[in-house]
Amino acid sequence: MIAVLGECVADGFTERRPTGAPPDGDALTQRGGAAAGLALRVLPGGGPANTAVALSRLGTPTRFLGRISGDVFGELFREHLTSSGVDLSASIEARQPSTLAVAALDATGQAAYTFYADGTADWQWAPDELDLSRLGPASCLHTGSLALVREPGRAAIEEFVRAAAAHVTISIDPNVRPTLAAKDDYQVARWCAGADILKLSADDLEFLLPGVPMEQACDTWHAAGARLIVITRGGDGALVSLDGERATVRAPKVDVVDTVGAGDSFTAGLLHSLDAKGLLGGRLDGLDLGAAAEAAEFAARVAALTCSVAGANPPWADQLAQQ
Repeated sequence: MIAVLGECVADGFTERRPTGAPPDGDALTQRGGAAAGLALRVLPGGGPANTAVALSRLGTPTRFLGRISGDVFGELFREHLTSSGVDLSASIEARQPSTLAVAALDATGQAAYTFYADGTADWQWAPDELDLSRLGPASCLHTGSLALVREPGRAAIEEFVRAAAAHVTISIDPNVRPTLAAKDDYQVARWCAGADILKLSADDLEFLLPGVPMEQACDTWHAAGARLIVITRGGDGALVSLDGERATVRAPKVDVVDTVGAGDSFTAGLLHSLDAKGLLGGRLDGLDLGAAAEAAEFAARVAALTCSVAGANPPWADQLAQQ
């Protein structure tokens, strides 16, 4: 089992409605037409929740540790996670509202988000809500994204990760969100002291260490403690660095609908492959560069299929088998 700790986010996608074009069946605006507006389609998202869904769909037993609201979006999250086979027994039913992110897609399918996150459920972790029993029989704990940088819960999560590191492999994805957190909030070097796996994107790297070459950044974070570092580069594949040994993997060609959830699916594919090889549960002592590259190649396939559909909708194992 792999445990995933972090947020659920309601991802809203907008569609502009021109003046005089009311939604079908909207009788109140039929007379005289309607003012210009936006229609909002909401899908379940959030980096850690996306990773949990992708892991479970790939066939890895997955437990999600989240603070899930009792509001309408919270019900959407529960349905999405459980229908994908994710275990929610270690999640908390929170009284605060859900986090909302409104996405704007550019011509290439890249998403830019506006977040509505103040006072929402995901960031309110208290120390007594995080004890090691929540891990169950997990061999790995994956976390990161906003839950690891947002107050007031970040300190409780960091302490939980430090305690869990004595028992399981630790995986972290910073998944930076510059509109919600400052560069100093992402204490990657400190996190690497207790992390075995660090996965991030080239955009994350440019935000965290602007102008620093990927190889130099990897060496910095290896020195801080992380053994396996994977930097994704979109259509250019990924760089894999294990204790300073490097390999590159290519990204499969795919017709991109959007890139929402692609990085989270990559993380899931990476962890699923390592778990299937029996390499999780400790400090990656049995991992060599060849196995790490194979895991990243599999992860790239999972991410590519996620890009071929709308929203964070990662593939199931049988869909990958058909490729």
